[in-house]
Amino acid sequence: MARLIRVDAELVRRKLARSRQHAAELISQGVVYLDGVVVHKAARQMDPAQALVVKEGSGESYVSRGAYKLIGALDALADDGPVIKGMRCLDAGASTGGFTEVLLRRGAEHVVAVDVGYGQIAWKLREDPRVTVIERTNVRTLDPALVAPAPSLVVGDLSFISLTLVLPALIAASTPDADFLLMVKPQFEVGRELLGAGGVVRDPALHHQAVLRVAQSARDAGLAIRAVAASPLPGPAGNVEYFLYMKAGEPDRLGETLSRAIQEAIETGPVGPKVGD
Repeated sequence: MARLIRVDAELVRRKLARSRQHAAELISQGVVYLDGVVVHKAARQMDPAQALVVKEGSGESYVSRGAYKLIGALDALADDGPVIKGMRCLDAGASTGGFTEVLLRRGAEHVVAVDVGYGQIAWKLREDPRVTVIERTNVRTLDPALVAPAPSLVVGDLSFISLTLVLPALIAASTPDADFLLMVKPQFEVGRELLGAGGVVRDPALHHQAVLRVAQSARDAGLAIRAVAASPLPGPAGNVEYFLYMKAGEPDRLGETLSRAIQEAIETGPVGPKVGD
């Protein structure tokens, strides 16, 4: 079992708060949630693998918990993240529309929400004139004409497929200088033989391997790796996931420091440096 840690200390470790004092202020404002439940005490003990989220505003809610994954990544990247305001965006694997809603609230001009399923996206988003819903469409074989004009920002939360298989289609459908903020899910990257009980990847070394594999594939496809960030929320089964921020049409920013950046994301995310030892 992982070592328990105070919530305020974990907020600082995950870079969700600047200091323990700042963490205490956030908790007192009622905007810190542990596994979906508001935290009232800074000294509360938690497992580093639990979902810890700072919501943007008290009482604010989204159409799905997945929204908080993207919020966590954007907040972690801060000024180094992609520009959203005024952008035409593609949400690959939109599902109920959590990512789409985050993009709209942050000023996106339009979002094309693509999913292989049907009837999943929230009604309020389906009816929003700023959203184009494309259903029953496999992102791996996405026709650029379906999402034209080409989006300049691509986000994605895809399941049951490796990102290495969908990157070519996403790149082909976007602008030559597009930004990509895509979620890497180790459980769909490492191979079934390496999955633990319940389909969960617990070994941090396998997390590193999965993110590195996708990043190298992105580089081979012509994308520059800008940053790596851990998702603050584990998946439904407990899998910890990561975001790769990439950009087309520019030199790679991380270069030989990519492996170190991945390790830092693992250590500051829900897995932490101790879990799996």
